[in-house]
Amino acid sequence: MTSLRRRLIILLVVSILGVVGLATFVAVKVLGGPSPELTMGPLAHQIQYMVQLVPGHVPGSGDAPVTISDRPAPGFEDRKHTRVLNDMLRQNGLDVSAVVSRNAGQPGMVASVALPDHRFMIVNVPDLGPPRDVWYVFAGWMALIVLGATPVSIYFTGVLVRPLEMLEAAVSKIGSDGVLATLPEKGPVEVRATAHALNELSARLRTAMESRMRLVAAAGHDLRTPMTRMRLRAEFLEEDREKWLSDLDELDRIADSAIRLVREEVNQDAVEPVALDTLVRDIEVEMVSLGNAVTIDHLDHVSVKAGALGLRRALRNLIVNAATHGKNCTVSLSGQGNRAVLTIADRGPGIPPDLLNKAFEPFFRVDPARMQFIPGAGLGLAIAKEIIERYGGSIRLENRPGGGLVQTISFSREKNTIEVCYNLCYLL
Repeated sequence: MTSLRRRLIILLVVSILGVVGLATFVAVKVLGGPSPELTMGPLAHQIQYMVQLVPGHVPGSGDAPVTISDRPAPGFEDRKHTRVLNDMLRQNGLDVSAVVSRNAGQPGMVASVALPDHRFMIVNVPDLGPPRDVWYVFAGWMALIVLGATPVSIYFTGVLVRPLEMLEAAVSKIGSDGVLATLPEKGPVEVRATAHALNELSARLRTAMESRMRLVAAAGHDLRTPMTRMRLRAEFLEEDREKWLSDLDELDRIADSAIRLVREEVNQDAVEPVALDTLVRDIEVEMVSLGNAVTIDHLDHVSVKAGALGLRRALRNLIVNAATHGKNCTVSLSGQGNRAVLTIADRGPGIPPDLLNKAFEPFFRVDPARMQFIPGAGLGLAIAKEIIERYGGSIRLENRPGGGLVQTISFSREKNTIEVCYNLCYLL
């Protein structure tokens, strides 16, 4: 958004500057001074009178000063004005030649008129052109235009991008349920229209999400009744009884997992500081008591802001997943700057690289045949990812060199009172 604002400001300033600059340049060229014909005409008449008066004229105190020199005035010749002046002299019947010259670094021009006695009469030519520092004036004029156009451009750019800023702010406030926050419908027409459209979109998203939650919950609940009847009938089967019961157990786990996934998205715990090292230690004790091979490498004392029950459920799912599919797992927790990084590593078969980005999809199984050697419905990672991202965290899966999988969970670190006091004491 900042880039768009900057581009619009620059576009407006350059447009205003270009239009006014072009108009100013044309005005300087058109109104910068009279043409050579208008300048040299009066001078030709002046020279005619002066030449006619020189031979027999008796000098007086009121005479105009006339400079006679044995050579032309110094400087470089201005051919354009020289040609025009000589044409004017011939039109006035004078058989003399003149040279118009300029001196570098000095304003104005000088005409050197050849006299019959091989001397030269030096005459100053009126300087009717624009001032020599016209480009400095032009640059100052452009600077004033920029100073005046910039605030105007900034204001109107703000008006133009305000609906886009509102859209950006609304998108950044999307909750874990995928619904936009309600926006106030006030301000200019464009802003009100944008807010109204976003509110309608939010209402439709909310309705769709609620409908999806009801559908999944109802489907999982309604499956219970036919599965119960099928389980009762399977009990009386003599052939393939165990296979029927195993399939029914799988269906039961899928229904339970679907209902739990819906509850995780609908029910959210209160956010509070949670001691992550204590939580991981409790889960490790629980897993070991259930016969899972879980070990702890090291645990830094770090806290994060999350819901205690939801975070416990997510980490438990990840550790159970590593302990069952990876045979054993090692857990470590470290504070890295303002981040808390939890690593869960195992030595199982891992996940093929082309399937890593699909591992968090609901009902995902690495085995295409969905074999049930290991119990589960394939929703553990999906539920864990939903909970972790709800509290501002992230999770990444990587295969380990030599076999196995590494699950890396990262949260923003919450500094507790002890850490703050320790840092203050260290600084003092």
